[in-house]
Amino acid sequence: MRRVLMVSPHFPPDSSAASHRVRLLAPHLDACGWTPTVVTLEPSAYEGRLDPDLAALVPSTLRVVRAHAWRPGSTRWAGLGDLGVRAFTGLRQTCRALLSRERFDALFITVYPVYPALLGPGLKAEFRVPFVLDYQDPWVGAWGESVGGGPGGVPDWKSRASRRLGAWLEPRAVGAADAIVAVSQGTIDGIVERIPDAGRLPHGVIPLGFEAADFEALERRPPIAGHFDPADGLVHLCYVGTLLPTGIDTLRLLLRALERARREDPAAARLRLHFFGTSNQSQADAYRVLPIASACGVADVVTEMPGRLDYLDALAVLARASGILLLGSSERHYTASKLYPALLAKRPILALFHEASSVVSILQAATSEPSVRVVTYGDGPPTDARTADVASHLRAVAANCAYHAGDVVLARLDDVSARGLARQLAAVFDRVAA
Repeated sequence: MRRVLMVSPHFPPDSSAASHRVRLLAPHLDACGWTPTVVTLEPSAYEGRLDPDLAALVPSTLRVVRAHAWRPGSTRWAGLGDLGVRAFTGLRQTCRALLSRERFDALFITVYPVYPALLGPGLKAEFRVPFVLDYQDPWVGAWGESVGGGPGGVPDWKSRASRRLGAWLEPRAVGAADAIVAVSQGTIDGIVERIPDAGRLPHGVIPLGFEAADFEALERRPPIAGHFDPADGLVHLCYVGTLLPTGIDTLRLLLRALERARREDPAAARLRLHFFGTSNQSQADAYRVLPIASACGVADVVTEMPGRLDYLDALAVLARASGILLLGSSERHYTASKLYPALLAKRPILALFHEASSVVSILQAATSEPSVRVVTYGDGPPTDARTADVASHLRAVAANCAYHAGDVVLARLDDVSARGLARQLAAVFDRVAA
């Protein structure tokens, strides 16, 4: 058995989306000839709410070593709140200690956050261990260019500075990597566009996959109360997850289409849209959806809970919904981590994504109407024609929101199950270790 050291600053009980990457992949690597050791952080490092139920999904047989990180309160005064910065020294010390005592055949570091990727060059040089760099999101993307932390989500000085720093640091990490993996081909294409030498590296597309056993845990969980009544005769369409600045145009397309559907068809009055966890913060009261819903004239049938839900609570919302909303981004590389939970929830889906997103090809390969409806758009703001398309689908869902098991063939998605993706990642490890 070969051994891999997997560095993932986010890991259960941290409840952020980045915690799932290594949580899903690591438990299946043993079956592929690789024994993983996960290096992550002490729970005190995380600013958000901890999720013990998510931690319970991690197999007890998986070796997890936790490193120290400076607490947010001790560094915030200096403007250093980023988890990757606060954890950098602790992760480095822990990795050096493990690599000094034990033999590892590969080093795997996943981003976000991005700064721990800079551990790769030094650890590789000191311990002569092949280094695989994993991208859950682009290091240098739209942040600081077309969107940012300014009023209305426009770039500000801080987001521009972050982008410039990323453009300077990323080549140092990529230049030391022996292979690159990413959640989508579009993400890899962006890396090669920014850093042409990266095109010579072995690479692999390892999407954000799924673990069917997660829903088995949900079946043993008592039902949650509140939010909405699934038996009140209305059609409750639910969106669960962060609403990114680059997704605002997609949201606006949906809400304009809702207004049109209600205006053209009285049956569409049954529709109710619910948005959960839009802020990606555990404690949040900043509404991102409701102001746009008000501007579109549909605020009376839209609800929003900005605070992030714990993982199993999010699955429970999907399982109780009449139907599920999946909303994409204006960025071509964007792929939704919530795609597979939505499919496993066995509810009708309405998906709005950029035509180049990998989500579109996945849904087209494994699903069909009426259970799964997909509307695509190109670059630039969605057109009036797309608004009409979405309105048509909303009217159809209002008339008959039914799920037909034969419309979703999960067997076609085996390659993107956690087990299938672990096989693909192990093949990358085999290549660099050889």
